[in-house]
Amino acid sequence: MRQRGGTFVLRIEDTDQERNRNEWTEGIVSALAWLGMAPDEGPYLQSEQGEAHQAAIEALWAHGALYACGCTRAEIDERTKARAAAGDPTPGYDGHCRDLGLPRGAGRALRFRTPDEGEVEVVDLVRGEVAFPLTSLEDFICVRGDGNPLFVLANAVDDRSMRISHVIRGEDLLPTTPKQIMLWAALNEATGSATARPTYAHLPLLVNERGKKLSKRRDPVAVEMYRELGYLPEAFRNYIALLGWSPGDEEIVPLEFLVEHFRLEDVQRSPAFFDVQKLAHMNGVYIRALPLDEFIAAARPWVDPQPGEWAPGEWRDPDTGELIFAGVPWPAERFDAQAFARLAPAIQERVAALGEVPALVDFLFLEDAPFEEASWEKAIGRDELAGRLLSEALAAYAACQWSIEELHRVTLAIAEAAGRKLGKAQAPIRVATMGRDKGLPLFDSLEALGRDETLRRIQAALSRMDVAG
Repeated sequence: MRQRGGTFVLRIEDTDQERNRNEWTEGIVSALAWLGMAPDEGPYLQSEQGEAHQAAIEALWAHGALYACGCTRAEIDERTKARAAAGDPTPGYDGHCRDLGLPRGAGRALRFRTPDEGEVEVVDLVRGEVAFPLTSLEDFICVRGDGNPLFVLANAVDDRSMRISHVIRGEDLLPTTPKQIMLWAALNEATGSATARPTYAHLPLLVNERGKKLSKRRDPVAVEMYRELGYLPEAFRNYIALLGWSPGDEEIVPLEFLVEHFRLEDVQRSPAFFDVQKLAHMNGVYIRALPLDEFIAAARPWVDPQPGEWAPGEWRDPDTGELIFAGVPWPAERFDAQAFARLAPAIQERVAALGEVPALVDFLFLEDAPFEEASWEKAIGRDELAGRLLSEALAAYAACQWSIEELHRVTLAIAEAAGRKLGKAQAPIRVATMGRDKGLPLFDSLEALGRDETLRRIQAALSRMDVAG
């Protein structure tokens, strides 16, 4: 760990070719870089360590720690059913080929010869001492029938060669740890090397609001998605650090604090709830804490993406599949950096993620105001005074000084003359000029939009009312 001068090594465990793609590896590397957690070494590909894996297989075979097994999965399942019918419910492989002395060959897996008695003790920084009776551990496969090592053997070999001191992973992998400990001891004996095994720490699983383990198919778990949605790396990193660990009363803590105070021994054992709403709240706090110029720069990929720079791609709602963002909705030439900067303080106060920014300012850069049917009906279609309010605003805005204060003053006068409160009176004006009944402050928005465009949109709304009428 950083607090102890450790080295962060990134190894991609890609020995199962059917479950690996180059873009997934690239995603891991880019996500870590975005979070400010780029590794000190790597990425190393496990598949490139084939020579070391084969050497370990040969050593274990010569030592008698492995034996060949020709059983198919169907045969093993059939014998398991037969044992259960006879009153022995013990699942798994029954050691059928252990003493047959089968030679190695195509289609024959290599199994580890697990001792019959005793136990394997796992000393874990999070879970303490966990004992696994050897009677509960089957002779597990280390090498597939095609000669390639499985995860459990490849990891042990790579951890040894790379001198890994700490293995930190999810608690769902705790049952595989006794296998690696036994393999480690067997490799020490087979190679004559007294290599010290790493310290293990199995972190609590992350669960969703239903208490179920987070699933790639069911839950929004991809780090890249949160970057696309506009979460700040500092906020995301801060939130993740608090899953299963607490720094005390404070929740907004800088990276330097995490490095200094985090201890694996203090991680809780119970599952950690991945609360998307809490993450969004924390991200909003981080956004509002940015200096204004930094906020404008951070929002740029969502409003004014530049060639050669990262920009969010198309993404959909993880629950409904609805298309949420498909790139900036206005032509690049229509973006006005000065107009955006004028509204940036109001935007910064209202967004929990940068991906929300385009919907707040699209009215400013689209050729016409966006049209939202429900907002139109609510603010204009069903309001008998909408036409009057829009007509009076058209006349007043054409003559008044174009400032936030004056726009507010003349609109308030229009409202009072109509016997309405300001909020109710400005609703038709907002929808006519901005397209929606909710959004940024009206008068700040009109000031940024400009007099000519504001008048044109109000006139267009009046014309639409005439057509509808």
